[in-house]
Amino acid sequence: MIDENGNILEVVIWRVPRSSRSPSGVRYRLAFVERGEDAPTVLYDNHSPKGHHRHVEGVEAAYVFTDVDQLLADFMADVGRITGDDRWPRR
Repeated sequence: MIDENGNILEVVIWRVPRSSRSPSGVRYRLAFVERGEDAPTVLYDNHSPKGHHRHVEGVEAAYVFTDVDQLLADFMADVGRITGDDRWPRR
């Protein structure tokens, strides 16, 4: 999705078999790229060997995954802080 300001939002979530590589049974990549930027300003992903983690304005930190609903809420809260709009994205 591209918003009215030219920012890009990508949300990809897969249900996968539980395994040592994916103990939660979920794989995901959620990205927010500000217009004119090459790298995401906000990125949540989980991949081996790092597991669940997020990148916000260039700072990587571990992320405590509980469920998909909370993942989406946390991601959108970070995007809202970046954009200054807690109603982002507008449709």
